[in-house]
Amino acid sequence: MFDAEWFEQGLTALSFVALVAYYLHLIYRIRRTPLTTAIGLNAHTRRVWVETIMEKQLDILAIQTLRNWSMAASFLASAAILISLGILNAAFFAIGNNGAPQLIIRVSHEFGEIWLEKLLFLIITFFFAFFNFALAIRSYNRVGFMINIPTERDPLITPVFVAGVLSHGMNHYSLGMRGYYLSVPLVLWLFGPLWLAIGTVVLIMVMYRIDYNLD
Repeated sequence: MFDAEWFEQGLTALSFVALVAYYLHLIYRIRRTPLTTAIGLNAHTRRVWVETIMEKQLDILAIQTLRNWSMAASFLASAAILISLGILNAAFFAIGNNGAPQLIIRVSHEFGEIWLEKLLFLIITFFFAFFNFALAIRSYNRVGFMINIPTERDPLITPVFVAGVLSHGMNHYSLGMRGYYLSVPLVLWLFGPLWLAIGTVVLIMVMYRIDYNLD
């Protein structure tokens, strides 16, 4: 006999397992063959960029580029914290009104504590994005000072060291963006496990093009 509850739980578990498997495979590729991924190729390009900037002393170009990255990270961090606070307000509103909004109840029979747990996942995801964007801005500010110091002035401030700090910031920026990407299937999860599964499949297809399509 068909059990709808077990089917929905299986879809939910399968969706999260698929996301974890995708990222484990991505990490494996980054470690073994980094230049076959967009993340590894971007890291290589940033190292070359830092070496060029420091060797030719292109200070203005460096500051303008870092400023653009900082502005983008600041905007995304602000958006993430505002969205998370908005979701938190929606959760308190649902608690005060004893249930989920009517739109979600019509699409999915899940509400109450389960719906609030889903909102908690969303809040954590956006807080995660905010935290990473804030750390990215911190690294960009550090690079802004170090990239203008001549190597002969301080042997510790080498292009390799500066590129490492910049890559650290860009890794946090990338993690923040992944938080935004993950929010798509999590929002669809509010309407039921089937929507979560559909969103997960679409997200993995989009991320595959982003991470491996190097054309």
